[in-house]
Amino acid sequence: MTRSPSFTTALGLALASVPAAMPVLAHDNAASDPAPDTIAAERQVVYAKPPSDLSVTIYRDPNRSEGEAMNADYPRGFAMISERREVTLPPGESTIRFEGVAEGMVGVSAIVTGLPGGTIEKNRNAELLSPAALVNGALGNRVTIARTNPATGNAVSEQAIVRTRADGGLVLQTGDGFEAVRCAGLPETLGFDRVPDGLSAQPVFSIDTRDETGGTYAVTLTYLSWGFDWQANYVASLKEQGGADDFEMGLLSWLTVLNDNAQSFDDAQLLVVAGELSVVSDYAELADPPSGEPLRLSCYPLGSTAAGSPIPRYADPLTFQQYADYAENDVIVVTAMKRTESLQPAPMAAMALSSEVMEASEEQLGDLKLYRVPERVTVSAQGIKQVAFLNRDDVSARYIYEINCGASSLIRRNPQTGIRQATIFLQTENENEQGLGIALPQGAFNLFEPSSFGPLLVNENSLRDYAVGQDIELDLGQSQHVSASCRPLEAFDDERDESKWRAITAEFTNANNHSVETRIVLGRAGSGQVRWPLGQTETKNGQVFGKLVLAPYETRDVRWRVKLP
Repeated sequence: MTRSPSFTTALGLALASVPAAMPVLAHDNAASDPAPDTIAAERQVVYAKPPSDLSVTIYRDPNRSEGEAMNADYPRGFAMISERREVTLPPGESTIRFEGVAEGMVGVSAIVTGLPGGTIEKNRNAELLSPAALVNGALGNRVTIARTNPATGNAVSEQAIVRTRADGGLVLQTGDGFEAVRCAGLPETLGFDRVPDGLSAQPVFSIDTRDETGGTYAVTLTYLSWGFDWQANYVASLKEQGGADDFEMGLLSWLTVLNDNAQSFDDAQLLVVAGELSVVSDYAELADPPSGEPLRLSCYPLGSTAAGSPIPRYADPLTFQQYADYAENDVIVVTAMKRTESLQPAPMAAMALSSEVMEASEEQLGDLKLYRVPERVTVSAQGIKQVAFLNRDDVSARYIYEINCGASSLIRRNPQTGIRQATIFLQTENENEQGLGIALPQGAFNLFEPSSFGPLLVNENSLRDYAVGQDIELDLGQSQHVSASCRPLEAFDDERDESKWRAITAEFTNANNHSVETRIVLGRAGSGQVRWPLGQTETKNGQVFGKLVLAPYETRDVRWRVKLP
């Protein structure tokens, strides 16, 4: 595969026509018993074809806590990417280049299978095609320099030899001697007839291998990549308006996946992994993405020799937006972009959401859960994509009202009495009988209720990871219609009397037009004894509860006895 593209560098504007790959190097036959350096120099460079099959498995940020949203600017999850490619090897040793890998690739994690001779050495190419790399690669070689007379518009071209690297002023040798580019006071353009060997406009991973006979092989490249994340987003819709004890709701959940890399993964099998994964490696540090360096020229600006150069000294490589900003201010910066693309900065696609609706299937992965999207999708570069993984129409649920009348807060010194508002919980069980029965990964939860104006948002919440069979409870906030006034019947005497039985009374009020199920927090488990008059108590999450059902508009007095240890 040989390519002979033409390149043009416009100072202050842009570099056009960046190729997708470099030519294959041709070499003479190796001499007998060559030295190791000679062997490396004589390895033929071949290019793997673009992926014919892609799989992207995304792991969420292991340090992101429940209720914490993804960081769209700096996602700290990762993905396992598997690419199936075809490669044709010559007899002997060769270097295979895989172009277009993710820029967040963790090189040490890469595995290549399907090669007859295995892997001798692997490398993560750290330098991309850029203005500085183009000039450095042309050091000592000829380029074409074209100057345009601003008064006449006439352009004159001549051959020149690059005599300096791109880390200072660019010096060329022409027929008239040595001169610095952009120091003649005329608009100047450099033309390059080829791309230096080893440079690519896309991130590259390469390996050295050996094949005695040569041939065409289907190989699989698998690696970890930094800069991904995902979360679930739940939308619950009540079927009827009002707050009845038991009701049905629809539950739709989306997998929201984030790819912060500059590479898209087209027509890929998408999978996500839920659960607590122990990660000890610093993938951000190990990724070390390649960079493209700008061309920094240190000549005076056109029309002035007194003000000095306006070019700052950059600590980091510039973005395309910074290139454009400096070009507008007549700062000498050379950028690179494909000729077929617009020279304007690419629009941000991070908030673009897909309208595709698909339901993912659940699989077991050790103690983790794996969700597989049944159809192939495109994981866009620097974008967010949503895929439905759960869509249930008839989920049975109910409201539970909880009021804290804990004994220790009432019969200790300075008892905390007064009106206490109930906390509303939405409760269901993750069972098939309740319309669920699927592991629910953590994510944002939004509850909508129908009204005369259409569905209205009534609560925003977060859902933790729930396994099949677990009770699900979501805190919906305080109720303004269910309350209680709790107080001890006898005053505090002294600490020696704490262990005797004491009576507590409470007045419970339900101002709703429907009955409500109320549970009363009677104290911490193991912190004493309780005699509840309305049936058996229940222990859950370290608390002892008593149950009470209040009819519409009912006010009821309840008295019980407690004894602290």
